[in-house]
Amino acid sequence: MLSIVVLGTAAGGGVPQWNCGCANCNAARTGHPEMRMTQASIAFSADRQNWFLINASPDLRQQITDTPALHPRALRHSPIAGVILSNGEIDAIAGLLSLREGTAFNLYGHPRVLELLAGNSVFNVLRPSLVPRHAIEADTAFEPTLPDGTPSGLEVLPFVTPGKAALFVEESRANEDGDTLGFVIRDKANGESFVFLAACAALTPEVEACLRGSKLVFFDGTLWTDDEMIRAGLSQKTGQRMGHMAMSATIPALEHLGIERKLFLHINNSNPA
Repeated sequence: MLSIVVLGTAAGGGVPQWNCGCANCNAARTGHPEMRMTQASIAFSADRQNWFLINASPDLRQQITDTPALHPRALRHSPIAGVILSNGEIDAIAGLLSLREGTAFNLYGHPRVLELLAGNSVFNVLRPSLVPRHAIEADTAFEPTLPDGTPSGLEVLPFVTPGKAALFVEESRANEDGDTLGFVIRDKANGESFVFLAACAALTPEVEACLRGSKLVFFDGTLWTDDEMIRAGLSQKTGQRMGHMAMSATIPALEHLGIERKLFLHINNSNPA
């Protein structure tokens, strides 16, 4: 049975963001603790014993502590069998450094993203003998495996979604396919599936084809309107410039695709939703 745990739903910085005094962040600090959100990530499993993460957020240690399914079941153990990266942004990769204490897991990413890790020696703390890095390609399905090579019973189909290179390299690196991926994830035993897109700048025909008729879609909810951060005085960038559609445009655009359930994540602290 395909199981999913939502670990976090916020965009980079979370809610409240450490240096932000906007209305949402102030409310999350004071009278509305239910508004607090850690940065976007999910865990999924076919057997509820071995779990795969999509992205490793900077808040991963807290997310594991708050999620009993991810607690160790022995002196040195983790149910986390692997991490699948959708992009190379800090809010997708920084949590890998919290998994450095010598437990094996598999790491999957597009070659563009794995190049970013290889180019930063701090990620060498994840020794290849324990944390092998596996290149994945768009439109080529793969079965993530447990650390000992046992099949997981899951199938992951990556697909290209419009986006951009990670913020910390965008001035030196052109945007290319592979910088941002979405995933169709399927339980091989019963065919249950869902779709995950934490970042999407446009609904291309290729993206729509992956979404059409889905029972469950996690979709980019970064901003409500394209210019909201400019109007709020928080940034000079639009959502499009950052590689994200606005929710106010996404919601009607998804209506004709026959999706049963839509859940938004990667929600920025400026978003009134």
